[in-house]
Amino acid sequence: MDKKALPVGKLDSEILKKIVFDKITYKRDEVITRPGIGEDCAVVDFGKYECVLSTDPITAAVSDIGRLAIHISCNDIASNGVEPLGILLAVMLPQGTTADDIEHIMADAAHAAELAGVEIIGGHTEITPAVNTPVIVSTALGRAVRGSSASALNMKPGDLIYITKSAGIEGTGIIACDFTDELRSVLSDEEIEEAKSLLDFVSVIPEGIIGGEVGTSGMHDITEGGIFGAVWEMCTVSGNGAKVYPERVPVLPVTEKICTHYGINFFRLISSGCMLMSVPQENTAEMERRMQEAGIRLTCIGEVTDASLGITAHYADGRSEEIAPPAADELYKVMKR
Repeated sequence: MDKKALPVGKLDSEILKKIVFDKITYKRDEVITRPGIGEDCAVVDFGKYECVLSTDPITAAVSDIGRLAIHISCNDIASNGVEPLGILLAVMLPQGTTADDIEHIMADAAHAAELAGVEIIGGHTEITPAVNTPVIVSTALGRAVRGSSASALNMKPGDLIYITKSAGIEGTGIIACDFTDELRSVLSDEEIEEAKSLLDFVSVIPEGIIGGEVGTSGMHDITEGGIFGAVWEMCTVSGNGAKVYPERVPVLPVTEKICTHYGINFFRLISSGCMLMSVPQENTAEMERRMQEAGIRLTCIGEVTDASLGITAHYADGRSEEIAPPAADELYKVMKR
């Protein structure tokens, strides 16, 4: 057995498949979509309907953990083109946590849930010596007519690759909230507040629902691993390649300043609030129109290609490079300092 300590963050995709997914051998007929690299959600047959489910932890944020715990899993449901309707929260808190601390976390979670139109339908809360910072694991569910939820398995060469909003939204907001004092040397007070406010925009439910209505060949909420990681995951699950043009990727100046200060790559920074979409060319005009009407920035950053061409980034100066599988998110380089 390999007893070497693994790095902080999501498991490497190859290791995840080998020691987690490959160990799951029992299957039920009711399960339509099972765990896999690049799959945000499980889908279960409920007769006329299908139940779409996703679970995720919040471990790298402290200040806004209640709010982010709602959005992170609801975004995964939205990436299937489905509206989330319920969420469960398992809240594990360190010794020394006060009633006021819990009230603050749950008030933030309740407000975020109301804005997302999702009900908190259960969960668990405890104080435990097993954690030294708050950890919340959230599980969201949605309902769709059977066969109507989106899947990256439908991607095909010629589809265009879009993102909504801009790169590094969540990572920028978390760093600004948790490292405010450190950033005062490189950001003005107004820029710090701008960066913190990005956590108000981490929901992708509106664009996910629009994507489901117009029709995509797959969507992916851009979480750990950032934009490059999300492209790699979607291509891997669908068996395709991709050409991505990094200079087309919108990024806010405040995100660039924070990434430069900490020496991190915004293409690999956790970006909840930014949806990756593969759109058949016949649907692109309608998708762009609907997003513009909704006030959602939509940018084409590349196209799906044949798998033989690889998953590559093509720069304006003529350079190209292979996009590697996602590793530990850039955020952890800041958090572990």
